[in-house]
Amino acid sequence: IYGYAENEVGSALDARKLIHPDDIAQAVSDTNAYLEGKSNTYSSEFRLLGKDGTWKWTLSRGMIVSVSADGKPLRMIGTHIDISERKHSEAQVFRLAHYDSTTDLPNRVLFHDRIEQDIKKANRSGQKVTLMFLDLDRFKEVNDTLGHHIGDLLLKQVSQRLLNCVRIVDTVARFGGDEFTIILNNLNDVSSIERVAQDILNKLAEPFQLGNENVYITTSIGITVYPEDAVDVDALLKNADQAMYTAKEQGRNRYYYFTASMQKIAQERMHMTNDLRVALTNAQFVVYYQPIVELATGLIHKAEALIRWNHPVRGLVSPAEFIPIAEDTGLITEIGNYVFGQAAQQVLKWRKHQPNFQISVNKSPVQFKNEKHFHQNWLDQLTSLGLPGDSMVIEITEGLLLDTASPISKQLESFRETGIQVAIDDFGTGYSSLSYLKKFEIDYVKIDQSFVHNIKHGANEMVLCEAIIVMAHKLGIKVIAEGVETTEQRDLLLSAGCDYAQGYLFSRPVMADDFEKYLFKSQDSIK
Repeated sequence: IYGYAENEVGSALDARKLIHPDDIAQAVSDTNAYLEGKSNTYSSEFRLLGKDGTWKWTLSRGMIVSVSADGKPLRMIGTHIDISERKHSEAQVFRLAHYDSTTDLPNRVLFHDRIEQDIKKANRSGQKVTLMFLDLDRFKEVNDTLGHHIGDLLLKQVSQRLLNCVRIVDTVARFGGDEFTIILNNLNDVSSIERVAQDILNKLAEPFQLGNENVYITTSIGITVYPEDAVDVDALLKNADQAMYTAKEQGRNRYYYFTASMQKIAQERMHMTNDLRVALTNAQFVVYYQPIVELATGLIHKAEALIRWNHPVRGLVSPAEFIPIAEDTGLITEIGNYVFGQAAQQVLKWRKHQPNFQISVNKSPVQFKNEKHFHQNWLDQLTSLGLPGDSMVIEITEGLLLDTASPISKQLESFRETGIQVAIDDFGTGYSSLSYLKKFEIDYVKIDQSFVHNIKHGANEMVLCEAIIVMAHKLGIKVIAEGVETTEQRDLLLSAGCDYAQGYLFSRPVMADDFEKYLFKSQDSIK
């Protein structure tokens, strides 16, 4: 290579100037190996500076054709080929295989390679490797409401903010969807790790300007450390994933460390899943009913059906414990059908005493998405019992209305056509859009108990409740307040024009027989 360079520019020093700085060491090493007799032919790839000022990848190959009396090479011949196009293609193939096309971050493949290399380095140096697993909170709502192109813009900006939160020696990767992983090297104290995690939470909580839209999101972070928590990549990922889900369950927008207790929780979850399957076949579920009181008259016109699990060992299990598992496993469909069937039988009985009585049944988004014809089964059940559609109310979450998928729209339309009414549960806590309230002809909104709990004269919660009530009434929608526990809360809601209320002030959820006694007693007291 020196001989070639001297012929072209006059000196070996100038030749070095023509070679890309990153390639000089390799080119010299390849040349020396050949000249020292370690190889019969010379071959090296490096970048040369072209006359147009750009770097050209060159494949240089040659052989010695003349040596001195003492065996030193005097003359060599060879070829130099421009391989820039090939190198460009190879780089593109490598990038497609190892980098995410949306964010330009390392993908899952490159992440695995990076963390394996980092673990090897940590073993040699006695340092630690910290793995963070991030999942964006409510990203799906942004995608569904603003479109996938806005979702992609959001992912790009998220990736840049994450890169700004870590050092150059760390790795930020997009694991898939709205999931990211971060590898932190040589951070051996908890405070440094937590400082990075908190910085990420703060940065991602700031508004994102996406075209004409201002978008707010947060993230949930799971953290695990090598080698304390695990010694192989799959186990570390599993740990970080579990910790991330715990952060979600704790309220999102936070980080959570993996602990041994998490493994115990995961095992308990597995056991509960198995027990749920048994519960369906062994009739361990029971439906409770909580009265919904008309505030103006004190009459009970409605009730909400709430499922309970009478576990043979654990006793009565709260739905907050098993409903998320039922949704994850798909068992929620069978459970939901059971609740609807029980409620339909019950409303048939109570309508004999109060003709317009209604029972509300919760239906999760998972049920809407997993079911194809089950909603028709519900309608058929009402028909077979001779019940009109308005004997039942289906309670859904706000987020469901944002999913405009055809199956969901068709199910809601089917309910509406047969007279079944629709209520929005926990109103005000989700990603609300008023246009959907009119599009789907919502009958009731239920003010979330978090607003009712702190309601008092002049409080922000009181203002929010009043605003929801006025807005709903303007749209022809009635309002139900949840979680009413005191007479003061009841009176304030009544003065604000709220239509109905439910909560411990009136009654806890009770079994059907007890509810029936309460219902008749309430009617007698009004008379």
